[in-house]
Amino acid sequence: MSSELRYTANTQLEHLHARYTGTGHADLTKYDWITHQHRDTLSSIVGHPSLLSYLALADGEALGRTKFEMTERMLQPCGPPPKKDED
Repeated sequence: MSSELRYTANTQLEHLHARYTGTGHADLTKYDWITHQHRDTLSSIVGHPSLLSYLALADGEALGRTKFEMTERMLQPCGPPPKKDED
C-alpha cells in the first residue's frame, strides 16, 4: 500500500511540474526561480486591466506604453543569465 501511495504522489508531483513551470525542482537555480517569479508577476499585471491601468496612472504613461514595457521586460526580467561553471 505504501509503495502505491509513493508512486501516486510522485506522478502527481511530476504532473504539477510539467503543467506549471514555476513550481521548480531540485536542480532549479536561484536565477531561474527569480526569473519565473518576475515573469509571473509581469504577466499577471499585463493580464489584469485594473492593475495595468493603476501602474500606467502611477507612472504617468499611456496604457499601451506600460503594457509594451511590461511585455518587453518579460524577455530578461533579471538581466542576462549568470555564467555557467564548466567543471
